Amino acid sequence: MPENLEAITYIALTKRWLSPDDMVIAYGFSKSTLSKYRMEKNSSDMPYSKIGGKYILYDRVLIDLWIEEHKVQGL
Repeated sequence: MPENLEAITYIALTKRWLSPDDMVIAYGFSKSTLSKYRMEKNSSDMPYSKIGGKYILYDRVLIDLWIEEHKVQGL
């Protein structure tokens, strides 16, 4: 069992504003995929905030909506 299971559970279930590292834990996106989505502004509309030109944060509410909007319906 991971040493920081309590911290991982907190990030995965309750924290609203997520760093790229938190996104890896909460949603399973790789950091390189998140970076790619930020760079390709026309091909991905994944919402994020950039604070002070340096810090990247993701709003869990908007990410959940984004995932819902991008789900593929069954055949």
